[in-house]
Amino acid sequence: MGRAGDRLRRAVRRRRRSAAAGLAVVAAALMVGGAEAEASRGSAPPEPKPPPAAVRMVSAPVRIADAATVRLLRPGDRVDVVAAERGGPPRVVAAGARVAEVPNPEKGVGDDGALVVLSVPRETARTLVGAGTVSQLAVTLC
Repeated sequence: MGRAGDRLRRAVRRRRRSAAAGLAVVAAALMVGGAEAEASRGSAPPEPKPPPAAVRMVSAPVRIADAATVRLLRPGDRVDVVAAERGGPPRVVAAGARVAEVPNPEKGVGDDGALVVLSVPRETARTLVGAGTVSQLAVTLC
């Protein structure tokens, strides 16, 4: 079976290669033809989306109620800021905010929390300021 078996194996290999090449050609034709067929059906070509507007980040100093939690933070950390209001459920006022700075605690200041500077979009900074005046703020590490 030496020579005949070798010929048979080579023929099978050639057939596999040609089938694989044929499938690759058909796949390429379907990809090109699919876009052309959609355009020929009268549907408008997809409009390119404009790039998202650049979001201007600002530094927002925020007083967190628990000073010990702030001591765990480092610049570059990501945090969610949660507002806890009396009589209402806690709500997230800033999600995924980047910690820009953790100032040294002030000497002689009572137990009214600690300051952290967050880098957030301008609109989120406004929300943080408003929430900080009516509720206690806490952070969770992301």
